[in-house]
This record gives sequence, structure tokens and C-alpha cells, in this order.
Amino acid sequence: MVSMEKKQDICSPFVPQHNALRKTSAEIVSEARQFLRVQSTQRPFTPRDGHRQLFGNGSDRANHTSRPPSTFSLHAQNFDRPDSRPGSGTRLSPLNYKPKFPNSCDAEDLVKLFPKPPADPLEIKRKLTGPRSCLLRVGSLPKLPPVEGYTDEGISNLGPGQKQLSPKQHPYTDHTKTRGSHKPAPRRTASESRIMHLDADQGSTGCGAERRTEPGKEDNSRSSEEDAESMLWNHKVAALLQQLETVAAGSSEGLVDHLCDLCESLHGTLAEADMLGRHCKRRSGILRTLFRLIDINSAQLNLHIAKLCLALSVSGNNLLNICKLIFQISRSESNDIFFQNNSIIDCLLCVLSNEDVSTSGEALLYCVGTLKFLSGNSLILRLLLDKNCIGVAQKLIQRIHMVEKTHFTIAGHILVQLTATMRNLADHPDSRPLFVSFSILPELCVVLRHHCRDQDICTNISRIYSKLSSYSECRLALAQTPDCYQLFLELLSKHYQKQDLVVRLLFTLGNLTAKSDEARQQLFQCEGCMDTLLFLYDSYQRRETSPHTHSQKVPPSPSKPAPPMSGEDDVLVKLVRVVANMCIHPSVGPALATNSTCVKLLMETLELRSVQESEELLVNVAATINNLSFYQETNSAVRHSQLNIAKLMMKLVLSSSMDAMLEATRVYGNLSQSKDVRDIIMQHKVYRFVVTLLDSKSTEMCFSACGVLTNLALDPLNRVSLSLEGAAVKLVDCLRDFGPGDWQLAGQACQALWNLIGGGSEKLLSPKERESLLETLATYSDEEEALKWVENEDIRDFHRASWELEFLPVAQKLMKTLQLPDVHAGT
Repeated sequence: MVSMEKKQDICSPFVPQHNALRKTSAEIVSEARQFLRVQSTQRPFTPRDGHRQLFGNGSDRANHTSRPPSTFSLHAQNFDRPDSRPGSGTRLSPLNYKPKFPNSCDAEDLVKLFPKPPADPLEIKRKLTGPRSCLLRVGSLPKLPPVEGYTDEGISNLGPGQKQLSPKQHPYTDHTKTRGSHKPAPRRTASESRIMHLDADQGSTGCGAERRTEPGKEDNSRSSEEDAESMLWNHKVAALLQQLETVAAGSSEGLVDHLCDLCESLHGTLAEADMLGRHCKRRSGILRTLFRLIDINSAQLNLHIAKLCLALSVSGNNLLNICKLIFQISRSESNDIFFQNNSIIDCLLCVLSNEDVSTSGEALLYCVGTLKFLSGNSLILRLLLDKNCIGVAQKLIQRIHMVEKTHFTIAGHILVQLTATMRNLADHPDSRPLFVSFSILPELCVVLRHHCRDQDICTNISRIYSKLSSYSECRLALAQTPDCYQLFLELLSKHYQKQDLVVRLLFTLGNLTAKSDEARQQLFQCEGCMDTLLFLYDSYQRRETSPHTHSQKVPPSPSKPAPPMSGEDDVLVKLVRVVANMCIHPSVGPALATNSTCVKLLMETLELRSVQESEELLVNVAATINNLSFYQETNSAVRHSQLNIAKLMMKLVLSSSMDAMLEATRVYGNLSQSKDVRDIIMQHKVYRFVVTLLDSKSTEMCFSACGVLTNLALDPLNRVSLSLEGAAVKLVDCLRDFGPGDWQLAGQACQALWNLIGGGSEKLLSPKERESLLETLATYSDEEEALKWVENEDIRDFHRASWELEFLPVAQKLMKTLQLPDVHAGT
């Protein structure tokens, strides 16, 4: 028999003492494999909304009467025709009054005699020159129809260099009356009339003149441009408008297609002549014709009309109605094909880039709502990314921040649609670098802080984070956002009843803490971290289905309504995963191991749930307890409750779930260092199932089982029971089958055999089996033989380190034990 000192040296526990002076990558991997487990789980599923609505049925705004509607009726009569005029005022009827003027008056004095209209910013913007900037009604000139005639009678006694104004030029002349004593002058074209006015302006010195040009230069240029525009209008544009009117009045079979082609031709003609935008002189006529076509009620045609109207820079009520029109079309998925074959998306992005939130907020709302619907289509989603939709969204968010104080409600409505659109964009793999490069993730944290009470916005952003935090580059960008952990905890506390929000924030925190020690520590150190997490745990702990309901919740819940009772497991799965990941940090783990409330809740979950109904939850709970059991502090709550935990783990070991068995076996591997726990394992025959696990084809399962057997073999009475179950033979088979591919597993199998055989148990192995084991150990102890099958150099280095540290030392001791004379004699 080996001496007692020899036994103490051989029979080491499953958790070895590590040499702090020699720590390699193989040791780090080994520790992580044996004890601390990062937990993973599936991303929360977001069901697709079958109905395209501005605010879905699950929205917090669904029943609010003040929210913008998703359905409405639009007709030509809803559009404002005066919008196309440059002026902003209402046309007034002319006064039946003829002013009398002094006999001698120069142009400047003449201007002073007339009442001065209120200043109009549009007038300033147009920068009219000459006396007409004071005499004409604001904004009336550029959109006047062609002058059909005028009389020579007008204002007398004009100053030197001044030309007489026609009746239509005079603000107080009654345009509805004609004087019978005068014959009408020959008809002039619009361009000739404008040239006449420009000529008159050049010689004036009246108010409003801001610049002068030399005769024969700019005048000639303007004249030629206007002549060209007039010619284009007469020869092309007017003809196209007339065709639109004629075709629309008919009822041919290809009516819509013909009208769409005409709209495209009109758009191309205007674009080629640079007549798009508000500077187009005859916008009014074009828009009137387009508005009338809306009543045909064709989605395809209306998109062409909307694109033309946006290109002509409609504003105010017309801009709103055009955005509503596009939104209405996008509500039907069958119309998505029209958006794919139309550049209307470019126009929508242009509106989002240029329109002011404070003045066109509702139009922007429907514009973004359209993009939300369209982004649900995978083909259009690709188009949106190519057209820099994420960059446009980022700029819009920044503009919204600037007006939130004065327009908070409409800003919130827009952000609901915008964040929902970005949620869809986040699904595409190519969007992830864009979210990072445009700093969207930190920007959304600012939105969360400003709108922390808005459940719709918070839920949409949580969905974005839950999707993107699964990827390393996005995780890093979010982790570097200041105070994001504290913000998430505040939202969890504020909206603890909003299950879809809670589960996604917890999933994001689980992703952040999965591979970052810094994230684990930062989260744990946040104010109220564990209080918030444990309150959530207690709130979602379903107790009414068990007879062992506790009389008092832990921790006590505030006097608030109970949380929703559906899907609690999903919340707890994500929450327990966060705790399990935080345990890995060397300073956080011991603190959590001493948290009795946390351990009680974990044990309560094991007691209340069954593997059949809550498999993933129980697996995560077992993994968390395994991580906590690694820390053997004297005040550890796991250590104080280890007997109860060992009993609760039996339901997992005896279940049909391989994952549950694996995690429970890992827990037993740590807890079985205690003699009391080993006795429970033996008394309840759990060791039989552990030995059976050695037949598993899973290296992880065999590794955990070897660990439990290593500890059980410390007790002499246990070795006999283990030998009767054939533990030694199965360990030899495990070593032979998995050794060259997994030296950590081979080392653990040798450790279990060492404890079994080194204790002097008889008839564990036959002489033939012993010789075979010695031969196998000798072969595996030869470095060249052990590593000859590994070709990859990086993998080869890892295997060499594992072989040197995990296998070789214990294999050499086992060989010496097998060769001892008393062992041979005993067999």
C-alpha cells in the first residue's frame, strides 16, 4: 500500500491548486472550461407586423386620439393651388380708386406717397430691384399670366428715365375695367412683358434696388433665358400638360400607363431645362394639372405625380398631403414593386434631409413612416442602404434634438417611425459598418435618455441594440458609449412591466458582458445594479404554479401592478445569463457568491420549474450556480446551501436533456469537493449516471464526468462502488478514444484513474487491461507521437501546452502508481 503522504499527493481534488508563477494560455482555457462558463442564448424573436400602420396595435400610442392617423382620404380638392404661386398673401380685389398725384414729383417722391405694405420675407428673398419692389403687391409679379394688353394711360409726371406703368402693373388699378376711349395695345408675350419691366427697372433709383448691372449684359442674359424658357414652354411643356388633360379625360385601356409615361416625359423635360424647384415660372399650371390627376386613384400614377410635385418643391399643406399620399400607397405590400421601379425613394430621402422639423414635422412623420413600411421588403432594404438612408437618419436625429424642447410631441412621433426603420435596416449584414461609422449607437443612447418615458421609442431602440450587439464591432461601439449601462438599468427599472423591452435590454447586456471583463465590472459597479436585476428576477419569478409558494417576495416589490404573466421564462433566461457572465470577473464573482438573495432566487427557480417546460432557463441557472460555486469564500451563499443545491441538481441529471445533464454535472464537479455533497451523490445513486456519461460521445460530457469521479474517488468506500459500476474500465476507454484530440480531457481521465488505483482498490483492472493502459500512457507521453497528427502550427502550439501542463504530469504519476509492487500484489 502506498503511504498516507503518497495518498495525499495522489488524491488531489477536482479543483487543482494553480501555480501563479506559471500561467499559460492552456491553463486559462482549462480554467474556463472547467468552471466559469459564458452563457449564450437566442436573440428575442420579433414577430413581423402583418398590418402596415403608423402605430401598431402594440404601440403605446394605439389608443391615443391625438396621434396622427394611419388612414385618410385624399383628393385633388385637398391640395392648395395657391401654393404654387411665389407670393404668400391672398389676392385682393382691386380698389375702385384713382389716386391723384402732384404735378411735379420724381420717382423717389412718388414711392413715398403710396402706403407701404408689410415686409414679406419672400419678397426679400427674391431681391426685386427698382421701384416695382415697392409698388407691386408682394409676390404678384413672377407668376402673372401673359400680358394680353395694356393702355397708355397711367401715372403721369414720372421722373426722368422712368417709363409709364401699365394698368396691370399698378397696384391700385381696377384690372376688371377697360376704358372705351383707348384701343388695346398689341398682345405681348410673357417674356416681352418681363423684359419691359426689367428695362424700366434698370433706369430707376426707387426703394428696394440692391444692385445695378451694366446695360447689355445681365439684361440680355435674362432676356435670352426667359425667351428660351418661354419657347420650351410653348413647344414642349404646354403640349405635355395638354396631353395629360386629354388622356385623363378619356377611358382608354392603357390610360394609367400612358399617363405615367407622360409624367416621366414632363419630369425629364423640366429637369433638362432646369425648370424644377420653386424657381419654375409656371409651377402653378403644372401643379394644377397634376393635382387633378390624383382623383384617378392609381397607386402607380400617384407615385409619378408625387415625385413630380416633390421635384417642384411643394411646401406647406401640399407637402404634407403628398407625403400622406405616398404613405397611403406604401401601406399595401403589393405596391412595393412601384417603389422599386421609381426614384421616389430619392425624393423621400431628400425631404428628410432638407425639410425643417419645426415647420414640416407632420410631413416628415409620414415620410419616415413610408420608409418604415418599405424597409420590411428585403429588396427595397438593399436600396435604402445604397442610398445612404442610415446617414440621412443620423442627420435627422441631430436636427430633431435641436427642436425637441419646443416640438417634443411631433419629434417623438417621428422618432418612433425612424427607429422602427433603423430596426429593419439593422437586419442587413451590410448595415453594421454603417451603424458604427455614423455613430448611430451612441446617438440612440441620447434619444433614449431624452425619451426615456416613451415605450415605443425605447422598445424600437432596444430591438436595434439586441440585433447589433451580437457582433463584435457593434458591441465595442456601444460599450464605449458613456453611461450606457446605467441608462439600461434605469430603463429596466422604469419599464419593468414592458416585457418585450426588458428582454431585449437584458439580451444586450448579456452580449456586452459575454466577452469583456471591463463590461462585467462596469455593469456591476453601476448604482443599483443588483437591486434592479434582483427586483426584475423576483417580479418575473412565476410562483403561482407551485405549492411551495413563498409568503414573501425576495426582495420586497414596491406597490405596483403585477407584471404580465406570459413569457416570464424568456426574461429570466436573459437575466440569469447576465448574472452568469458577470460572475466570471474575479472581483465581481466573489461578491455575487455571497449575495444570499441571488442564490435563493436561483434555487427557487430550480424548485419551481421543470426541465420539460423551462429547459433553457434551468440550464442557465445551473451554469450560473456553477460559476458562483467556483469561489470558495467562507461566507459564500452557495457553500452554505450546497446540500440543497446538490439535491435540486438531481432533476437535471435525471432529465432527458443533455444540456441540463451537462450543466448539473459541472455543478457536481465543484460541489463534490465537499464530503457532505459526495455522500449525497453516493446515497442517491447519482454516481451511476455520472459513470454512464463516460459512454457519451461528447468530450465536454466526458470531461465533466471525469471531474466528478475524481472527487468521488477521494473516499475509500466510494472507490468500491465506482469499481462495481466499471468506472475504471470506462475511464481507460475514454483516455484511449479522446486523448490525442483533447489533452485536457486525457489529463482529467488520468486524474480520476490515479485516485481510483492509487487508493489500492482491488480488481479495478485486469492484468491485460493494466498492461494496455501502461502502453497507452507510454505512447501518449512521447511528445513526437502525441503531437504528430497536428499539422496547423497554431493549434500545434496549443496542444503542446495542454499536453505539457494538463496531461504529462499526471500521466507520469499514474504510470508510477501502476508499476508499484503492492498494486500488482493486490490484483
